[in-house]
Amino acid sequence: MSDYGDTLRRHRRLAVLRHLEAIPEYTGNASILQDVLRGLGLPASRDQVVTELAWLKEQGMVSYDSQAEFLVVTATARGVDIARGLAFHPDIQRPNPRR
Repeated sequence: MSDYGDTLRRHRRLAVLRHLEAIPEYTGNASILQDVLRGLGLPASRDQVVTELAWLKEQGMVSYDSQAEFLVVTATARGVDIARGLAFHPDIQRPNPRR
């Protein structure tokens, strides 16, 4: 994939984790995450969002039941640490310092 595509993917992954980290119970659904990404200038199709969530799940950063009617995602402790900049992964954009 292109450098631009890789950059978008890293930013999308961080945006998902940061959104989940900021909401009660660290839980949201795929449709809302798609809207959040669009609002941040990181538009993604439903398939792209689901693919990113599957990747994050494989890395142990989120959990969800793939058999459920709606895809409800919860950040894990590792995912929250990455969203806060306390842990790092080379395929996720490192967050900027928060003021």
